[in-house]
Amino acid sequence: MVHHIKYALIAVALLTVSCEEDFLNTTPTDAISASDALATEANMSLIIAGMHRSLYSQSQTILPGGSAVASTNRANEHWWVPMGDNLGGGLIHSANANNLGWRDGAQWNNHTQETNLTVEVLWYHRYNLIANANSIINRVEEGDLPMTPELREIVGQAYTYRGYAYMSLVQHFAKGYLIGNPSSDPGVPLLYATEAPFTSAPRSTVQEVYDQIASDFAAAITNFEEASSRATKVDLNINVAYGLQARMALATGNWELAAESAVQARDGYSIMGESDWKAGFNSISLPEVIWGSNVITTETTFFRSYFYLASNTFNGSQNRNNPKIADRRLIDAIPDTDYRKDMFLIDAPNSNLSAANGEGGWENYDGDEYETEEEWQAAIDSLTAVWGWTSAHNTHPYMHVKLRQQQPGTIEPDDIIYMRASEMYLIEAEAEAMLGNIEAAQEALRPLGEERDSAYDVTQYDDQESLMEHIKFQRGVELWGEGFLFQDKIRWDEGIDHSANGGSGASQTLYQDAYIVAKPSENPDWVFKIPQRELDANPNLTPADQNP
Repeated sequence: MVHHIKYALIAVALLTVSCEEDFLNTTPTDAISASDALATEANMSLIIAGMHRSLYSQSQTILPGGSAVASTNRANEHWWVPMGDNLGGGLIHSANANNLGWRDGAQWNNHTQETNLTVEVLWYHRYNLIANANSIINRVEEGDLPMTPELREIVGQAYTYRGYAYMSLVQHFAKGYLIGNPSSDPGVPLLYATEAPFTSAPRSTVQEVYDQIASDFAAAITNFEEASSRATKVDLNINVAYGLQARMALATGNWELAAESAVQARDGYSIMGESDWKAGFNSISLPEVIWGSNVITTETTFFRSYFYLASNTFNGSQNRNNPKIADRRLIDAIPDTDYRKDMFLIDAPNSNLSAANGEGGWENYDGDEYETEEEWQAAIDSLTAVWGWTSAHNTHPYMHVKLRQQQPGTIEPDDIIYMRASEMYLIEAEAEAMLGNIEAAQEALRPLGEERDSAYDVTQYDDQESLMEHIKFQRGVELWGEGFLFQDKIRWDEGIDHSANGGSGASQTLYQDAYIVAKPSENPDWVFKIPQRELDANPNLTPADQNP
């Protein structure tokens, strides 16, 4: 990890000072020293603030310049959050628009290539977080600083970030815990050093990495219990640590811990109602948001943002030419009494003459919703007026309006939501169902289901099989577009089949080999390739360490 971790330690200083550095320059002359950055609580809080910023900034604004990993084409969580639905086949492309390699990602042509930016930037960014967290943790462990509530908050966030980063790495660059042999499957390298030469150990096992993740979340929670309260939802706190612990426990089959942690994570956060659910998912001020990034305009990513990649109201060619649609099998299954169905425009005309299904334009319309071209065009004009996109935006059946900007039709990126209370209800329900506690699982689902669907009756799912299928459905609807589908499919060992049961609405011509993907236990392509640059630079990794 020579080159990559070298960058990461430079970044400790760069977090508070904007400057460009040569690729291998380890002593930036216009940045504060690491010792100064770790000298006081105030300075360490600036490192944490820089880590917050790194979640949503374009890479080159945080990471040292002169290398591929500092490319503008991956703006970190703006990319990683929707990537889970892009790869999982839930966020469906309706036409050919390949900006930033987003279509290549949907076709599974990014994460399967060891030289692709997707694997490079994800790997680097996560180790960048780890190195910065290590700097704080190691400094505090020296034992000469008074453990004030403010310092407890700082170190709690550092432990949470480190666990978060390792969990992201092991869940993308290693085989899924529940479908593999975690005690022997290769995971990712564990890094603890914060000084030269910055090398890591070889790949630890999946179990060893998860053991470290569990230890970090436990340490975070211990510190947060005696910490000062956080200022905003951008800061990590005990709820975030419990939420990440719940995700970890769900991924590893520790059902009791998953259920308990999910309940603790959502403490103080109520399920939001219809008006908030329909507000666009563009602000971390929504009442059930536990954690997210407040994307400030001076740090805007514009055409690198989550909303550019996923929102049909964003004024960019990715969206104007390629409305994102939802799997029609999922949407058709939503009861009409469930208001979430309103955010998917089932009958929107297909106005795109370049639509992948070849059905764009009035001349190719063969439905019975519109009798004349005038009615068809009037529907397009009405949707444009209601949802605020421009006259240049195309429409398409089953296009979504769940993710919308506060100012539709613009290039404003808006906030990124990472964790909501609703997810925690769903984690609790799944964990209880897997334990065979049917009544407990039903009660966990009841508040969410009854809020979203006026005719909801959870008692009809009265055995483990039907209840688990319903939980999967509820996750699919509630969390659509928020990035969970890829990891859900790994946990459930389910493949992708856009052709089954009447079809998803995706085009086989567009999706190519990703139109049907075998389940994770049978297909090694669910595991990301390790960046070739890492194998070339790290003396503790060899070509044999590359994922198959």
